Order: sequence, then structure tokens, then C-alpha cells
Amino acid sequence: MAFKKINISELSFNPFDKIGKEWMLLTGGNMEKFNTMTASWGQLGVLWNRNVLTCYIRPNRYTFEFVENGEYLTASFFGSEFKKALSFCGSHSGRDCDKVKETGLTPAEIDSCVTFEEAEMVFVLRKLYSYDLQESGFLTDDGIPGQFFGSDPYHRAYIAEITAVYIKE
Repeated sequence: MAFKKINISELSFNPFDKIGKEWMLLTGGNMEKFNTMTASWGQLGVLWNRNVLTCYIRPNRYTFEFVENGEYLTASFFGSEFKKALSFCGSHSGRDCDKVKETGLTPAEIDSCVTFEEAEMVFVLRKLYSYDLQESGFLTDDGIPGQFFGSDPYHRAYIAEITAVYIKE
């Protein structure tokens, strides 16, 4: 599958649907060793005069070490026919299984980063800043910590510059 690099200004989509309902795969590492995970939390916008995507990864996720130790990662978006594959990638650890083998997704390299041939759109991301979410940061008392964290660790947020956008040709 071939990808075509486009200017980010050519994009037109609803980010609430694209991230929150259709989901994305966050992938860190290189073609020799990588891991991917499904994410449905994130923001797109402008910060520091740069186009950015902010994503969130728990430190106990296998993908965390790949993203943490690299300068770049990808956010890959897929058609609805891949929802089952994305669901698998979000509910199974790459420590315990081969996600590529289990889902049938085909790894592909773009700008020395890993994505998948089946993706419809790929953002190549360069990490700019990270911070850890923590309970003390909540400004309301509406149950978010209990609902989304419980005994799980809080996420690390990554603000990443969108250095390139590719779409399926």
C-alpha cells in the first residue's frame, strides 16, 4: 500500500469522531522492534505555533517504553472495517501476544517510523513535551479519578508536533 504525503491544511474531519469514536493506533519503535496500542483520548490543535496532537499512555502499557524511549511515534487512523483489530490492540498487551499476527495488520515504515499499510491516514509525531496526570490536578469533584483510574496508574501525556501527514493513495 502506498501513502501520499499531504499538507496538513488539506485535512477536513471531525476530531471528536476521528479520535473518540473511530480511535487511533499509537505506535512507537522501529521496524525491528515496535509496539502499538489503541487510543481514544487525544487532542489536536496548535501550541507553540506548531500543529500538535496530545496523546495519553499509561506507564504500565508495553507501548509506553517504546514511545518514552524514542523521539518519534505515529498516530494511525483506519476505516470502520478495522474496528475489531483496533479493539484487539487496545485490550491485549504486546508483551503477551503478537498483535500483528493476531490482527492481520501489515507494518509499514514511514519517515523511519512504524505505521500499518491498512491505515487511511497517518500522523508522524515528534515529541515536544510530556507530563504526568495526577489526582491532585483535578479541579472538579465529579468522579473522574474513580471512573477512569481506580487502581490503574495515571497516564503520561505527550504533546507531539505533527511533522508529516500521509493518506492512503
